[in-house]
Amino acid sequence: MSKQLTNKAIFGRRESEARSYCRGFDTVFASAKGAEMIDQSGKRYIDFLAGCSSLNYGHNDPDMKQALIAHIDTDGVAHGLDMHTAVKARFLETFEQHILQPRDMNHRVMFTGPTGANAVEAAMKIARKVTGRSNVICFTNGFHGVTQGALAATGNSYHRGGAGVTLNNVTRMPYDGYLGQSCDTTDFLEAMLRDRSSGMDAPAAILLETVQGEGGLNAASTSWLKRVAELAQEAGALLIIDDIQAGCGRTGSFFSFEEAGISPDIVTLAKSISGFGLPMGLVLVKPEHDIMGPAEHNGTFRGNTHAFVTATVAIEKFWSDDSLQQDILRRSNIISQGLQSLAAMVPEARLKGRGMMQGVDVGCGDLAGKICARAFEQGLIIETSGSEDQVVKILAPLTTTDSMLQRGLSILINAAQDVIGGHKFAAE
Repeated sequence: MSKQLTNKAIFGRRESEARSYCRGFDTVFASAKGAEMIDQSGKRYIDFLAGCSSLNYGHNDPDMKQALIAHIDTDGVAHGLDMHTAVKARFLETFEQHILQPRDMNHRVMFTGPTGANAVEAAMKIARKVTGRSNVICFTNGFHGVTQGALAATGNSYHRGGAGVTLNNVTRMPYDGYLGQSCDTTDFLEAMLRDRSSGMDAPAAILLETVQGEGGLNAASTSWLKRVAELAQEAGALLIIDDIQAGCGRTGSFFSFEEAGISPDIVTLAKSISGFGLPMGLVLVKPEHDIMGPAEHNGTFRGNTHAFVTATVAIEKFWSDDSLQQDILRRSNIISQGLQSLAAMVPEARLKGRGMMQGVDVGCGDLAGKICARAFEQGLIIETSGSEDQVVKILAPLTTTDSMLQRGLSILINAAQDVIGGHKFAAE
C-alpha cells in the first residue's frame, strides 16, 4: 500500500502568513541525510542552506542520532529546567576541554532560552547591569534577532517595522566597509566615543557580528575588529560578539573571532551549538561580568537536555583535533572558485564572506532571487541575503563532501546561466 502524500493545501489554509522559507522552497520534505533533503515525491535536493547554519554538521549525523536515541530509550531526562543533570555536566566538561581551555577562555556558560535572539537579549541585559548604562552600540546591516531588545540592535527596516513600537537604547555605527573600502569606520566610532559633545551616550556594550550573515555576508577585517575591541575597552563598554550564525566552525575556526586575536567579554551562541538542529542558546561571559542573579534571566526551556547529548558528541567528534578545520579550509577554496565563475557572469558582481559562509553580490535582489529559484527547480536549496536580498548566499554543511559541494556549485552556475541570459542589466 503506497503512502499517502501530504496535501500542501493545509499550509495555505491554516499556517500563519508569517511563514517564509516554505514560500521559496515549495515542496513537502520527508527526510534528510548529510547535505541532502528529500521531498515526499522522492526528489533529492542538495542543501546549501543547512537550517540557516543550524546544521553545520549536516542532517541526522549518525553518531549524534545514536546517542540521542540511546538517551531517550533509557528514559534519560527530557526536560530539566536548569537543574543539574549528568548530560549537562558532560556537555560542560567537553566544552571546557575542547573549546574553552585550548583557546585560553575562562568564560562562564549561561544557558538562555533556546534561540539566538534570547541569547542576545541576555547578553545586552548583562552588559547593562554590569555597567549601569543603557546604550548599546551596534552596526549597520547587523541582524541579532526579532525580539524587542535584539530587534533594536537589528538594522533591517522590514524586521524593525514589525515591532510596532519605538526601538530605543541603541546607537548605530557604520560597519567595516559601509562607507567604502578607503574609509576606516573605526575613526568615526573613535571620534563619537571621545567627543563629549557627539551626542552619544556612554555605551554599555558594543555588539557585532564578525561576518554579517543576514546583512549580506559583510566580513570585518581583523584590523577593524581589533580596533573596535580596543575602543570598547577604552570606553568601559563590554564587547559582545554575536557568533550565532558565524560560529561553530562556519568561518573555519570554532569561533569566528579567533583569527582577530580578540577576547570578547560576552559571546552568544545558538543555531549549530546543539550539533543536531535541536534548539539551544547560550551566552559565554567572563567571570567578572557573571553578575545576573538566580533566574534573573529566566526561561522554562533554558538548557535543552536532548541538545546537551548531541552537542557533546558534536564537539568530541569534530573539535577534538583540527581535521574539520582543515576540511573547511579546503572546501572554502572550492566554494570561492565556484562563486568566481558565477560572479564573472554579472557586471560588477563581487564575492563576499569568509570560510564556508560565502556568496556573490549580484547587485539586484530580483536577479539573486531568480537564480536561487531556478537552482531550487534543479535540485539545490540556497537563499539570498543582504539589504536588498542581492547576495546569493552559500551555507552548506561543513561536512559536505567535496564531490557534493562541486555538484551543488554546478547546479548554481547552470541556474545562473539560465537566468542571466534573459536578464537586462542596468548598464545595458
